Amino acid sequence: MGKSGRTPSKVAVLMGGPSAEREVSLSSGQACADALREEGYNVVTVDAGPDLCAVLTDVSPGAVLNCLHGRWGEDGCVQGLLEWMKVPYSHSGVLASALAMDKQRSKDAFDTAGLPTVPSIIAKAGDVRAGHVMAPPYVVKPNNEGSSVGIYLVHEDSNGPPALAHDMPDEVMVEAFAPGRELTTTVMGDRALTVTDILTDGWYDYDAKYKPGGSRHVVPADLPGGIFELCLDYALRAHRVLGCRGVSRTDFRWDESRGTDGLILLETNTQPGMTATSLTPEQAQVCGMSFGQLCSWMVEDASCDR
Repeated sequence: MGKSGRTPSKVAVLMGGPSAEREVSLSSGQACADALREEGYNVVTVDAGPDLCAVLTDVSPGAVLNCLHGRWGEDGCVQGLLEWMKVPYSHSGVLASALAMDKQRSKDAFDTAGLPTVPSIIAKAGDVRAGHVMAPPYVVKPNNEGSSVGIYLVHEDSNGPPALAHDMPDEVMVEAFAPGRELTTTVMGDRALTVTDILTDGWYDYDAKYKPGGSRHVVPADLPGGIFELCLDYALRAHRVLGCRGVSRTDFRWDESRGTDGLILLETNTQPGMTATSLTPEQAQVCGMSFGQLCSWMVEDASCDR
């Protein structure tokens, strides 16, 4: 049975989709579907494609657990479809999803709210390939993709600009590099869970995020109390500033040499990964919530008008 004690309604788990993060989404969706079945839910997995509206009409779920990652799945597009169909769904609504997915606009919102970020600009990819548009070190990334897809780190002693791949978008974000430790905090409803310190041998890239052994997570993070509490505070404020709902995860960098001034908010993810190596399920478990209970909570939290 689900946590509410009622006979569970049918849950459609949205997964896959056409984005660059399709494979991770399939892993997230399958893990969540398996967990929900163990919790007693009637689950149908749906690989989101152009016929999604027809498929959902046929399935007629009582709720959707959105496990899509990347464009179309976490940028407000599928959320708008679900609102139109009046199907209750998990995670953030149309506006918060679109705002969080646009890295520059979400940073503008954070800056307005007094949350600490680093300088960044939106530049044409051709200009970035032609010469340094910002003094190194800096990071180049798509403005509206996630999971470290297409991220370039330009070191301080770099001789030339980055050779961006041909499939990078025409416009990219160029952001001053924030040195230090990689920290992250999950927000669940109105509660910031805990802080994870992500330890890798190098850049926290796609492989480090999703391959077993790609990174080591210290959770709860061994941090000075002030920094730990600031992560919780900033993550909850970021969640609220963007208007997020359900579960979100906010990533930070902390330069220990600068104390509290060295804590920088990088971005907020409205559809955190839900694979075996993912950060959000790990944080929930440390806070006493099993993976199945976390998935159940997200389903029970589902609604329209988010």
